[in-house]
Amino acid sequence: MAGSTTSEQPSTAGGRPGRPLIVTEDPELLDDLLRLCAAAGATPEVRHGPPERGGGWEAAPLVLVGDDAARRLRGAPRGGGVVLVGRDQDDPGVWRRAVEIGADHVLMLPDGEQWLVDRIADVTEGVGRPALTVGVIGGRGGAGASTLACALAVTSAREGLRTLLVDADPLGGGLDILLGGETADGLRWPAFAASRGRVGSGALEESLPELHALRVLSWDRGDCLAIAPQAVRAVLAAARRRGGTVVVDLPRRIDDGVAEILAQLDLGVLVVPAELRAVAAAGRMASAVGMVLRDLRVAVRGPYAPGLDDHEVARLLGLPLAGELPVEPGLSRLADGKEPPGAGGRGPLARFCKDFWERALVEAGTA
Repeated sequence: MAGSTTSEQPSTAGGRPGRPLIVTEDPELLDDLLRLCAAAGATPEVRHGPPERGGGWEAAPLVLVGDDAARRLRGAPRGGGVVLVGRDQDDPGVWRRAVEIGADHVLMLPDGEQWLVDRIADVTEGVGRPALTVGVIGGRGGAGASTLACALAVTSAREGLRTLLVDADPLGGGLDILLGGETADGLRWPAFAASRGRVGSGALEESLPELHALRVLSWDRGDCLAIAPQAVRAVLAAARRRGGTVVVDLPRRIDDGVAEILAQLDLGVLVVPAELRAVAAAGRMASAVGMVLRDLRVAVRGPYAPGLDDHEVARLLGLPLAGELPVEPGLSRLADGKEPPGAGGRGPLARFCKDFWERALVEAGTA
């Protein structure tokens, strides 16, 4: 069990990694907290009494106070997030003691163990603002969604943002090929098939191939065609914790793994060719995706069938218009990998992607 005593969340100072501080004289509680720190990949500082002014209490980004030590810490100077940790769920006085030491949260073991592991890991990794996460999906097959996803990722990286491109379609052939990196060193999706719980965001980033100044999580050419939803959830959550942007190339189906991704997206882009059959297919896809993702927008690709334009397509689908995709040879077919879509920074596609990020980042409050 974990509960808040204020509206603030424990956070690192300036988003920088730091060591959590444990204050307790209870040996059993100390063993438990050390075990949870180890599970989160953190090496804490341990103190048994009230800290001195200017010491670890003020400098630590996270302070774990055993309920046994709360009375001794009244009036002590505090810095980062403070969590009061106890075991007696029926003790009403724990909330009063939490207020007296300025705790942000009250946590009871063993129920709150997973929450505490996640919070300690956040501190260790220096978590700041999560990545702006965008999913791209085709309204019909061959709509150009993979090309747009790559172009968005390449543009984001060119603008100096930490960028991860995620290939969520095991039947798509691999986005690393589209980026010319099919032989690049690094892990692919099958390596994360057994992931459970929390995946370290720094370790994830460092393990993936780096292509065109961005990281890529793609599929290999092996027999593995599915990843358990728990692993998908853990990997994408780790990717988002690193900040910057995450672009996901989505398959045209909704299974449990895709649903996990949709739940973590900030917005989605539905790529729709401006033809009646494509609009009809896109309507079915929009209905399925919209059950999980609230912010879904349409990007319309010409040439236009008679009676259609980008605004009419958006109206027919009942979706906000993300923009008109330019007619470019590289938009409707896979590139040869020598120069990925949008890599040159010139041309209609690159301008579309640049304008897209400028708007999306402002809306997200990160620009």
